[in-house]
Amino acid sequence: MMRLTTFRHMLRALAQAMRQLVRPHRARRARRALGLALFLALGMLGAALLTLVTPQEHAAASRVITIAPGTNARRIVRTLQEHGLLAHPLPVLAYLTLTGHGAHLKAGDYRFPSPISPLEVIRRLERGEVVTEKITIPEGLNRFEIAALLRQLPIRDAERALNFTEDTTLIRDLDPQADSLEGYLFPDTYTYTPSTSTRDLIARMVRRFREVFTEADRVRAQQLGFTVREIVTLASLIEKEAKLPEERPLISSVFHNRLRQGMRLECDPTVLYAALLDGEDDRTIHRSDLARRSPYNTYLYPGLPPGPIASPGRESLRAALYPAQTDYLYFVVDGTRQDGAHRFARTFAEHQANVTLYRQAQARSARPSP
Repeated sequence: MMRLTTFRHMLRALAQAMRQLVRPHRARRARRALGLALFLALGMLGAALLTLVTPQEHAAASRVITIAPGTNARRIVRTLQEHGLLAHPLPVLAYLTLTGHGAHLKAGDYRFPSPISPLEVIRRLERGEVVTEKITIPEGLNRFEIAALLRQLPIRDAERALNFTEDTTLIRDLDPQADSLEGYLFPDTYTYTPSTSTRDLIARMVRRFREVFTEADRVRAQQLGFTVREIVTLASLIEKEAKLPEERPLISSVFHNRLRQGMRLECDPTVLYAALLDGEDDRTIHRSDLARRSPYNTYLYPGLPPGPIASPGRESLRAALYPAQTDYLYFVVDGTRQDGAHRFARTFAEHQANVTLYRQAQARSARPSP
């Protein structure tokens, strides 16, 4: 019995000794495995970080990449990969997930230079650095000319621009009689992107008109006995006739004086607009145009034409509301000047003398040089 007990003790002691021998060996292996894993993890992390900050060449530098509203981070990364901006999308997706930046990417139209790092791509998306272009609508263009400009833009539904200028719901409260947006497409500079809708751009022009033509202007129009439509119509005539800013109130005074006396306005631009509505885009007035049976022909019909003939700017609208105090009834281009100035007259005799001066100047300019 003593021998068996002693033998068992010896076995236990041997097993304990073996464990003591093995334990350091396993610990060393574990430490080595942990070190190797840590080394690999740090290496992978370093490679991922390097991927994020290294500029990459891509073939989409001239291409507009559209991120639709509501697109999640995973789909945005996939879109960027499809366009060749991300050779390794997993580090980018991991970065967005770990940092929470994926929730701050903004929709819009983007253009990315080449080369560019994935991190810079993400930063541009966070800042919302969308592609924007500008278009300037000059003063005095009619809706047909404005539509022609919009049709040249790389925006949605540009080919339907002229149709959208007929959406009078945008000005129903201002002008219940309107059959188009003529006169209310305010001339200004507007920004757009490839995702911009032509309808929205036109709506912005109308909103801009509302910003410029204030409630105080409406009150002033009522004080003069005019509707908004009549003031805008008068301003469009002033815009087409005036070449010098300081002459706008003077030209306005001529029209106001003629309207008060029941005289025909005899405004050449209205005759050209009447021809345009009949499908004729000749910018020269012919004798037949003066006899055209159109309510826009102010040589035939007294009073204002039925509506605006162009988009007036701020100063022409103001001139229509605040004409100069004169007794002028006539004006004609001053042929002795090259800046488009006019000569003004109170009587028909004075006007005829000014017309003679204009014709003489025209005749001199037409003579061949010696």
